[in-house]
Amino acid sequence: MTRRILVVAHNHPDLHPGGTEIFAHDLTQAYREQGCEVLFLGATNAIHRQPHPGTAFQATGEAGDLLLWSGHFDRFHLSQIDHYGTLQDLATLLTEYRPDVIHIHHLVLIGAEFLALSRRLLPQAAIVMTLHDYYPICHHDGLMVRPTDKQRCTGASPTACHGCFPEIGSDRFLLRERFLKTHLAAVDRFVAPSRFLRQRYVEWGLPPEKIEIIANARPARDVVAHRATRGRRGNFGYFGNLNPWKGVLPLLQAAKLIAARGDGDFILRIHGGAPFQSEGFTTALAEAFAGAGSTVTHCGPYHREDLPELMAEIDWVVMPSVWWENAPLVIQEAFQHRRPLIVSGIGGMAEMVREGVDGLHVRPGDPVDLARAMRRALDEDDLWQQLVDGIAEQPALAECAGRHLALFDDIQLPVAA
Repeated sequence: MTRRILVVAHNHPDLHPGGTEIFAHDLTQAYREQGCEVLFLGATNAIHRQPHPGTAFQATGEAGDLLLWSGHFDRFHLSQIDHYGTLQDLATLLTEYRPDVIHIHHLVLIGAEFLALSRRLLPQAAIVMTLHDYYPICHHDGLMVRPTDKQRCTGASPTACHGCFPEIGSDRFLLRERFLKTHLAAVDRFVAPSRFLRQRYVEWGLPPEKIEIIANARPARDVVAHRATRGRRGNFGYFGNLNPWKGVLPLLQAAKLIAARGDGDFILRIHGGAPFQSEGFTTALAEAFAGAGSTVTHCGPYHREDLPELMAEIDWVVMPSVWWENAPLVIQEAFQHRRPLIVSGIGGMAEMVREGVDGLHVRPGDPVDLARAMRRALDEDDLWQQLVDGIAEQPALAECAGRHLALFDDIQLPVAA
């Protein structure tokens, strides 16, 4: 059966190359390769595009993807407040395209109302939502990290959330939760890429029988050879955006500690930029780079197609995030190229990277423990090869798409009267 699928994300990888957008777009292509008719819809706003007169829609990409310009959005409720413009245009799209399956990857900029709108206009369509982070649970950008003391939390309640945001009353957090759960009830099945994330949503109140675990996957790539060396495997690399939650500041402190020990036989390459970050963070970042020494290089932003060339110079990939990462694409990309990882031993990172098997775990936000693990990587001659040998074959994107398609077929939809 030829399926007609509408894939929805909160941005487009050509405009904002975040992990959710990249995976959703790659999965769209995998659906097409399995014979499906697929339309990709990414939302955007004035950060990346200006509106076009008369319609919320724009076009982008060689595949003829759609952009939804969504400049009127309530981030607290994840609500699309432009009922007479944006929602009406979305209604027109749904009724004209008439997908069999709506696979939504985020509510930001799209709005929770899109779920109820889809169910009302297309009662026979399957609605599936992949949970990539904790936005519905946590108002703090879906991080589940307290903005006051930067400590990770394990659950939400109106009282606890009011403690994080004293200017917002507990009653408003209660109404937010009920609003979102009411609209999420329109979803037939949820997908969680990690067991950790699934458990967070079960504890929040989503029905466990409606949440399927399907790991993300990356398109097949030729494996980049390991660099030729007779010395130590001392080249470390960081890949991804730089922000307060990715742990780059503790990483730079760890590099400084290693250098202070007199061990200059290592290199740390930081690949990534710091778009849309606060002046306070970018200032702290610049000071940390200035004080890290000559063994650290900030290589700047990169394109995904540059990754193999950049990975060729790296022995170890370091991902020291301090929040509950779900299923970082960087981990799968490192494993594709058979590079062991040093990661914070929390959340989805601890699931994907097995301590002592294909990588090392460290305490999040602890530069001393991170420096210890990096020194161990430098000093134990056989460790690198042992961990490389432990890297398992990564899930294929075609297999990942196939599991999603099987899930779509498994959804029991109401019979039309």
